[in-house]
Amino acid sequence: MSAHEFPQTVRRLSYRDKTIYIVGTAHVSKRSVEEVKHVIDTVMPDTVCVELDDLRYQTLIDTHRWRRLDLFQIIREKKVLFLIANLVLSAYQRRLGDLLGVRPGAELIAAIEKAHEHGLELVLADRDIQATLKRTWANLSLWKKSQLISVMTGAFFSAKDVSEEEIEKLKDRDVLNDAMAEFARTMPEVKVPLIDERDQYMMSTIQEAPGQTIVAVVGAGHVEGMVNHLGESVDRKALQVIPPPSIWATVLAWLIPALVLASFIWGYQKHAGQTLGAMLLAWCLPTSVGAALMTIGAGARAWTVVAAFFSSPLTTLNPAIGVGMVTGPIEAALRRPTIEDCENIQYVSTLKDWYQNRVTRVLLVVIFSSIGAAAGAFVGASWLVSLL
Repeated sequence: MSAHEFPQTVRRLSYRDKTIYIVGTAHVSKRSVEEVKHVIDTVMPDTVCVELDDLRYQTLIDTHRWRRLDLFQIIREKKVLFLIANLVLSAYQRRLGDLLGVRPGAELIAAIEKAHEHGLELVLADRDIQATLKRTWANLSLWKKSQLISVMTGAFFSAKDVSEEEIEKLKDRDVLNDAMAEFARTMPEVKVPLIDERDQYMMSTIQEAPGQTIVAVVGAGHVEGMVNHLGESVDRKALQVIPPPSIWATVLAWLIPALVLASFIWGYQKHAGQTLGAMLLAWCLPTSVGAALMTIGAGARAWTVVAAFFSSPLTTLNPAIGVGMVTGPIEAALRRPTIEDCENIQYVSTLKDWYQNRVTRVLLVVIFSSIGAAAGAFVGASWLVSLL
């Protein structure tokens, strides 16, 4: 098969003095692996570009990366949700890969290996994953965030078998365009930072890559969008900027604690201190019980449950210090995750796996205790207002 006989998943573009071959792939497809190898061997480009940033590149090639997982740092830097999101998405993709007998991202690994084999330039064309996730999350309203979490949860628990033929259908451009159009209609806030901005970023990186002949390996869902941005001048630094929290989110985060404290002061003065005990009970009991019960639900150790019970009335009054920042480190110190647990985190798939692995058990404790404290705070605030 010559370069002119490539399948429709390969797009040949011209940009100035460059010839660019974009190979649209499915990330769990054996056929994509073979197509990537064939295109690179046939074209023998100057440069191979892949849909990876440095972090995901290291994740693919470093099989011992999880050994260096710093659980305490993740909790301290409030990156638990991002880690969980990564694990959920990876588990779903790995499940498809297991069904089809191919490692997720195998076509990217094949492209990397071919670049090294032929001594070609390798360019990581995608935007930093942390920038993508944070820009996506910042672009969502509270309701849309809840919707996205629901979708991810459904994907996590999905056990539907998918045939290789169905996976290959995903590489058909018309099917993908229909899917992207539906995605844009239902949740455009996600599509813009997750897909549209990356289409611009990757096309800009690829067309500026060194050499006259370039092969770019990207997910098939990006191909049409990238082609539409060919030749555009893109400020990639601007697309890397993490937007600050909205002023309303900051105000709301501190407004509730301020109102609770104001209620305490006003109620104390109004009733000459006679209702202080009742007000303390109204606030502390729901937050303590809510946090403790959810911490138990996460399968935490007894001392962690005690810590959740006593710390939640205070941590709920300080948005900068969540109860998970108390329960997480305590549970990690008590449970003592091993190197083996860290390595096996990449294989966590079912809910049972999440409870059996010490690392993910700690993550569950952080999330569950935080949810329990937040729910308890809502009940406590309502109870407190009823006493005034």
